[in-house]
Amino acid sequence: MKAIITELKKVADAKKAIVLSRYFKTGKGEYGEGDIFLGITVPKQRMVANKYYQQVGLADIVALLESSVHEHRFTALEMLVIKYEKAVDEKTKKEIFNFYIKNRGGINNWDLVDTSAPYIVGDYLAYRPRNLLYRLAKSKKIWDRRIAVVSNYLFIKNGDFTDICALSEMLMNDPHPLIHKVCGWMLREVGKKNELVLLEFLNKHYQSMPRVMLSYAIEKLPKKLKMLYTQRHNSE
Repeated sequence: MKAIITELKKVADAKKAIVLSRYFKTGKGEYGEGDIFLGITVPKQRMVANKYYQQVGLADIVALLESSVHEHRFTALEMLVIKYEKAVDEKTKKEIFNFYIKNRGGINNWDLVDTSAPYIVGDYLAYRPRNLLYRLAKSKKIWDRRIAVVSNYLFIKNGDFTDICALSEMLMNDPHPLIHKVCGWMLREVGKKNELVLLEFLNKHYQSMPRVMLSYAIEKLPKKLKMLYTQRHNSE
């Protein structure tokens, strides 16, 4: 693990760290409050993850996930995803899935969720009961709720839209705009696969959808449809 931390430190960029700290809202009272950035690009972190994933065990990944440094946690999750994708048996996949859920306290910003949840939680639950997603969606922790939503990405790619529609309906009154945005993003992905399913959802819910959720959801629709839903929403 020390080698990973040392290698990440070598490619740190203090100027980029300042920019990233602002971008990921690390100020007092913001969703990423207290997070520390080294200023490392995602491709460089993934290079480190690919170099070391075979050498680290789950105990090492726990230690990295408990770090206050954002890039330590991101790189840990990248290694965990690689380990999951390389696993050749269901026992190992289950172990990594359970590990992920147990240690999700360190998955506490939107990029950390997005780089891991679809590829571990989404893949593992693709053909299994998904009660966990509904429990996470009811959590007081914003990142649990985001995991519940983003995990649907793989389901959507496979033409399975039931859960994202149900979860988006559940989270329509969520207090945080980040959840509205991610629901809108996933609904947009639904529309790219099956526009009729998205339109059915919109026709039922556009009046009560938060503005940002609607905006994200309709982004890829034809211009006339976008204007129609926007005008209807604004007039209500």
